[in-house]
Amino acid sequence: MAIEIGIIGGSGLYDMAELRNREDVALATPFGAPSGPYVTATLRGRRVAFLARHGAGHRLLPSELNFRANIFGFKLLGVERILSASAVGSLRPDYKPLDIVIPDQFFDRTKGRISTFFGRGVAAHVSFAHPVCGELCRLAHASATRVGATVHGRGTYVCMEGPQFSTLAESNLYRSWGMDIIGMTNLQEAKLAREAEMCYSTIALVTDYDCWHPEHDQVTVDLIVANVMQNAATAQKIIADTVGQMPATRSCACGRALQSAIMTRPEHIPDAIKKDLAPIIAKYVS
Repeated sequence: MAIEIGIIGGSGLYDMAELRNREDVALATPFGAPSGPYVTATLRGRRVAFLARHGAGHRLLPSELNFRANIFGFKLLGVERILSASAVGSLRPDYKPLDIVIPDQFFDRTKGRISTFFGRGVAAHVSFAHPVCGELCRLAHASATRVGATVHGRGTYVCMEGPQFSTLAESNLYRSWGMDIIGMTNLQEAKLAREAEMCYSTIALVTDYDCWHPEHDQVTVDLIVANVMQNAATAQKIIADTVGQMPATRSCACGRALQSAIMTRPEHIPDAIKKDLAPIIAKYVS
């Protein structure tokens, strides 16, 4: 059975108890090593691949993640859809700790991260106005509702560089711009998934309010860790239910994202790059 669904686990979600027939798969990519081995397994009757974003023991900072290798590895495994779970801070009072947000937009505050497979002799520009897969987001939202989570079906995710959290001035500025949640990892994954023609959706797990909140200074590390662990348990339920509800075939446009995006004429693309990027571009570039 082909592996069709990728799962990226974030803070607190380093494994999934419901995975069956597990096998660790270590992959090499043209972009280096992923965060760790992919756990290929069966979940609700579907073949999936799970990757702990920050590696074993949570040893990788957001800025240290090899986003290209992580997403390319999923492509090598045949994955068409990626569900990502990650911890976030809330920028609004009604998105409370332990709530779930399915963001539909991103705002980039990172600095110099590599977030494209292209360059080195091939130019491509994918559409990113709608940066997540609407079909996959609707499935995740419905699953979150079914498992009893308090879920918000839209929101803008500010992706900051980190590893430090926001200053108070930054937090207040993001709120004045109408941003909803803040994290450090998901934007690059979404960009690369789009270039690789994979559906992508984030299950954002609110751990606490960002520092704009007047009670922020009273939040303890123990409380945040407790929220992270409770969120991780909820995320496992949502992901498993979403996988179980997923239709066999996609009806979205994510699988055609590169159809008119590659600008470089095939004869001008270096053969080595054609070989490296074959899992992504071979159907368009001979």
